[in-house]
Amino acid sequence: MVAPSASKITNSKSEVIRTPWGDLVPTVDVLPVVYILLAYGVLHFLPFQILGWLANEDGLAEWLQFCGYLFAGFSALVVLVKGRFPSSSVQVFWWILLTIFCFFIAGEEISWGERITGIGFDTLRDLSTQGESNFHNLEEIQTYLHFSFIASGLFFGWIGWRFWPSIQAFPAKRFSLYFLFVALFYTYFDLSYIVYGDRIRNYQEVFELLMALGLFLHCFSYARPLLHSRRSSSSSRD
Repeated sequence: MVAPSASKITNSKSEVIRTPWGDLVPTVDVLPVVYILLAYGVLHFLPFQILGWLANEDGLAEWLQFCGYLFAGFSALVVLVKGRFPSSSVQVFWWILLTIFCFFIAGEEISWGERITGIGFDTLRDLSTQGESNFHNLEEIQTYLHFSFIASGLFFGWIGWRFWPSIQAFPAKRFSLYFLFVALFYTYFDLSYIVYGDRIRNYQEVFELLMALGLFLHCFSYARPLLHSRRSSSSSRD
């Protein structure tokens, strides 16, 4: 079985949102909108700084990001193994890159296991601005970290599906808000500093979680029918 085409996935029935002013039929997943309204419209006003606790370094949001990237990587790996692409296919190339990307970011989120085992790499710790065994906190890289979120958010949320819709590894249009909100946040976050000399409250983990979730949903949308097909074949043999 070949991996399902992007058109088969994106042409699913749209959900109708009923409002007092009429029905809305969005062409994208609106869960990120609900998520942000819940975070900033409810959690932000709860006592004990609940939202700040969730978004802290090494907090719940960051661990959920790790899970999102990790399972996105496994889902992408399923597509590579079960998709039966031609060996020279451009699809294979991009799925390999996406698989590596997801596993790499998952590793970075937990400092390559240091946050679990306490075992790290002294060379990376000495160069890290946070004293952890990862690459994204190296001073030379951290300077451009916000720009990388802006660039990747725009690529995954618009450029990929807009200019290369046939590349299955690029998230489809329906997942665009998971990535565009991340790019928007970091753009506003840095512009506020440039213009006013101060940044808005740093809830970056809240937004970064959206990107991890978006990549997982995208990869799993391709992996799920392949896994389902395998279970169906096993059942028919039984």
